[in-house]
Amino acid sequence: MNAERAERGPSDREQFLRWVEGTLHAAELALHDGDAEPRRALWSRQEPVSVVGAWRTAIGQAEVGVLFTDLGRSFSGCTSYSFELQAYDAVGDMAYTAGLEHTSTSVDGRPRTYTLRVTQVYRREDGAWRVVHRHGDTVAVEPVATPVSPPELAATTTGGGSA
Repeated sequence: MNAERAERGPSDREQFLRWVEGTLHAAELALHDGDAEPRRALWSRQEPVSVVGAWRTAIGQAEVGVLFTDLGRSFSGCTSYSFELQAYDAVGDMAYTAGLEHTSTSVDGRPRTYTLRVTQVYRREDGAWRVVHRHGDTVAVEPVATPVSPPELAATTTGGGSA
């Protein structure tokens, strides 16, 4: 880091990353332990807001609020939550993150471990980052491919049959 940069302090992008790794991470951990309030506090109060979730979709403040309440009631006993950040940026008053959420928690009293692929969009409002959109989907475990020998491959690509 050069002297000029040190005098200016961290960039918006660096500050955003610190917020994601600290405040946002803590809110997600709390949600997966049954407390939806920290997540709710980080979401925008301005429209539009939306969640296109792995389990449910919610559009607008009212639906998003109900979704967070329901999730808080469903989750308990979180034993592990981590966010594997794959990409992010912050430019002006907009930012995004994309990554994998690895979670071990109880859902409706049953232990579950899962990974979600998550993209979120953020807007800076009154100097604070707020989440405005979340898209998450379950990462499917890919089946192991069975090697195909050349004669079988030829049979499957030419309509089958034997020579």
